[in-house]
Amino acid sequence: MQLANSIQKLHKRAPKLGKAVSLAAATGVIMGNSLGAGIPIWLLGATKIITGSKIADQAVIKIANHWINSNNAVINNVLPRKDWRIHLPEDVHTNGKYLLVSNHQSWVDTSIVQYISQDRLPLTRFFTKFELIYIPVVGQTFYFLDFPMMRRHSKEQIAKNPALKGKDIEEAKRACALLREKPFTLLNYLEGTRFTQSKHDKQSSPYTHLLKPRAGGLALAIEALGADVDGILDITIVYPDGIPNYSDLWKGNIKRLGVDVRHIEIPPALFSAIQNGNYEKDEMVKQQFFAWLDEIWQQKDLRMDKMLAEFDSSVEDSSTSKTIASENT
Repeated sequence: MQLANSIQKLHKRAPKLGKAVSLAAATGVIMGNSLGAGIPIWLLGATKIITGSKIADQAVIKIANHWINSNNAVINNVLPRKDWRIHLPEDVHTNGKYLLVSNHQSWVDTSIVQYISQDRLPLTRFFTKFELIYIPVVGQTFYFLDFPMMRRHSKEQIAKNPALKGKDIEEAKRACALLREKPFTLLNYLEGTRFTQSKHDKQSSPYTHLLKPRAGGLALAIEALGADVDGILDITIVYPDGIPNYSDLWKGNIKRLGVDVRHIEIPPALFSAIQNGNYEKDEMVKQQFFAWLDEIWQQKDLRMDKMLAEFDSSVEDSSTSKTIASENT
């Protein structure tokens, strides 16, 4: 704790040095966790896969949560003072089963989701590329934690082997089904990629802050897990000072952040239709789903405007207060 206080003071006295020390401390914690958790996760993960042991599965989840919580402790104790405005519903809990949709601007987004989820939401999983399994420690951890891993097949591969058609969807459904017996938060970045202005312009996106949403991943999750889901949550993330890169988080450069999590309701008839596998079979269901997502995205776009405006008004109020104080002196 004393070291954390010293780093906090360093950020005030020598900001450049403070950023370097924060980044070094965070790197040390992340690397230490990776090395320290790697062997236990491998052993327990292999035991889980071979034996189906629920105890091993729970132990892997516990290690992963410790890993994430250690990273969160760095955010709380090492980074400089920050204006992070976070809102979550009061009725979410760590034993729930949630589908979570989000806008996507930076690699930082996932760390922010993990940060706001601590002691409030179950461990977050998200759809990943199967190729990530070859990344030492991290890739295997994703696999042992039942992250849905998508193995994409190109049109050329399917043309050579038609049996591959639909295999990626089948595998993703199988992976989603593994979550049924445990609490989960399954995160889906509906835009499918990180936001950039060039992507926005190329799409001719009708939204100010967002790319067009893609429906396939969420439809797949509803079909695989619909009967077990406690609700669908929508998280909106804004960075008032510009979209950060990953190192910005650990240097303490993200001074202002807005996060809003809320429940969203999908019409029951539409939810049932998707759960019954009609998203791919019935064009009307697909159109209704896209219309619903468009409404959600329009609301999110307006919410981002409002959240950013609230930060701007705070800066203006602060500047006015300083001016008044100066005049009264």
